[in-house]
Amino acid sequence: MVDGTDNNEIKSSEIKSSEIKVDELTAQEQVEIEAAVFRHLLKHLDERKDAQNIDLMNLAGFCRNCLGKWYVAEAKNLGKDIAKESARERVYGMPYSEWKQRYQTEASAEQLAAFEKNKSGD
Repeated sequence: MVDGTDNNEIKSSEIKSSEIKVDELTAQEQVEIEAAVFRHLLKHLDERKDAQNIDLMNLAGFCRNCLGKWYVAEAKNLGKDIAKESARERVYGMPYSEWKQRYQTEASAEQLAAFEKNKSGD
């Protein structure tokens, strides 16, 4: 429901003659595009250090730390045992401890209350 509709079907009138559907990509093309999207997301988050992890959790239910955990989990699915801190460094662009010291702010009472409310809704 990206565009506000529940219609999962793409109408042929919505696709230009030069465009293709995602399911027409090869598996390798999908992997390459998804990897590029992930890199773009990391770049975007790096440019928005003002978007604190607690804000991301309260709004979207995930944060930079979640991305690091997912990175470790997906590597494990491929038989690779990546250190949690190494994955976090990939996500943060620096050691996590350094990022926290430089950019993380104290969570407000409102942020913490929202986080607790959202957490209990799981």
